[in-house]
Amino acid sequence: MGDLDYVYAVARIRVKEKSLLTDMDISQMTALPDARAVLSYVEDRGWGDAESSGDADKVLAAEEKKTADLMRELKIDPSVFALLSYPNLYHNLKAGIKEICTSDPNASAFYPMERYGREEMLRILGENDYKALPAHMQKAAEEAHDVMLKTRDGQKCDVIIDRACLDAMHEAGRKQKNALLRDYVESTIAVTDIKIAVRALRTGKNISFLKEALAPCNELDVRLLAIAASENEEALMNYLETHGFREGAEALKESPSAFERWCDNRLIATIRPQKTNSVSMGPIIAYYLARQNEIKTVRIILTAKANDFPEETTRMRVRDMYG
Repeated sequence: MGDLDYVYAVARIRVKEKSLLTDMDISQMTALPDARAVLSYVEDRGWGDAESSGDADKVLAAEEKKTADLMRELKIDPSVFALLSYPNLYHNLKAGIKEICTSDPNASAFYPMERYGREEMLRILGENDYKALPAHMQKAAEEAHDVMLKTRDGQKCDVIIDRACLDAMHEAGRKQKNALLRDYVESTIAVTDIKIAVRALRTGKNISFLKEALAPCNELDVRLLAIAASENEEALMNYLETHGFREGAEALKESPSAFERWCDNRLIATIRPQKTNSVSMGPIIAYYLARQNEIKTVRIILTAKANDFPEETTRMRVRDMYG
């Protein structure tokens, strides 16, 4: 895209940004009595379409589609958004392997994706047609599928796929010219590595597991992170506090949900400066990520309300908005 194309695209995005949910919207939704009221709130804001009325899953899927359609309309390089969809893509691979190997259908476990949704992922795995997958995930798909078939070790399956996802993101991000995209990818890998380290510590995993699971990135030293997480919680907290992740350590001390919230909020903070950018792909990428964040947050609130979580518990789980 040339400068004039970016000017037009960013102008469109600035208009779209006005309809993004704000922190005030999220606060009001959190205070609503039930999931039906939350769904009604977002539908009144234009969420969903003629086919989705009253169905939360369909409303959220419609919003995912609207965002994808806008990106195509703006003629954004498909490889950019393919990279941003890696976590959902690899998640669908995990969900597909587990459904195939356990014969336990679970359509809600899959993200809606145009190319690799539930039906296509199950077809690929059922036919061992790994070449139908993107090249960066073919080896991991075959290995994880084989492990699950032979051992039913779901955790090993997850480690193989999660590590492959992070490595693929790191490699693809390294090749990107856009600084925001590179920074976002590295931040995503870093917080994911920290999540893995925390879970490993709390479930008693050894350093061999950590070396296998953690993916190299530019924001932290995974060797030192693995050593700290294999020792004790004090060592892990000390590593985080002395290597630029003090707020993350504080969130961990508060609760697991506070830490998850910190991870997502840190990623939103990475994209927020794009609100003052006008001639680059940055604001477009930021809008796409902001939409993913608000859809995720609405899903969290809907789930909390459906399960009768207390309002305060729900507030601890919701994310900061870009809007």
